Formats: sequence, structure tokens, C-alpha cells
Amino acid sequence: MYGNPQKRSALDVQDLRREGGRWLKDLREKASLSQRELALKVGAEYYTFISQLETGRGRIPPDRYLQWAEALGIAAPVFVRGLMRYYDPLTHAILFDD
Repeated sequence: MYGNPQKRSALDVQDLRREGGRWLKDLREKASLSQRELALKVGAEYYTFISQLETGRGRIPPDRYLQWAEALGIAAPVFVRGLMRYYDPLTHAILFDD
């Protein structure tokens, strides 16, 4: 299985994930949600999953994108486009950069 289509170094991927985590944390705080509250809204079994995402140690499963967008009060296309910037920057650049 081909696991890293972005062909980025591990450090680049880690930096992007941390930046994406800060973006998610900012969205959560703007929605006035605690990590525990967000975990309940998105169906995460443990609120520590939110903490892991916010520090760049994980990814939101694609089958949960709509739940996350709704929980954070953001339009789904805007949310997914934002995630793609951090999770799949090459595809994001092809689709959205001029």
C-alpha cells in the first residue's frame, strides 16, 4: 500500500500536522467548546483524541468530516478544504491554488 502520496519529509508532515492542530484548536475555541464537549459532539470515544489532533498527532477520519464541521459551526466544504491544506497539501494546491 502506498502510504505517503505527498512525498514530504517526516519533519514537513509533522509541521503541517501541528499547524493543522492549531487551526482545529482555534476553530474549537471560536465555537466555545471544551475538548470534552467537542468529543461528545463528534462521537469521539475519548476527549484525549481531540488533544492529540490539536497537537498534530493524528488525523480526523474522513467519515467524520461532516460531524466535525457541524460541531464547529463551519460549512463542510470550508472545513474539508482547510483540513486538506494540512492533510493533503499537494491535492489542495492542485485544486485551490492559482
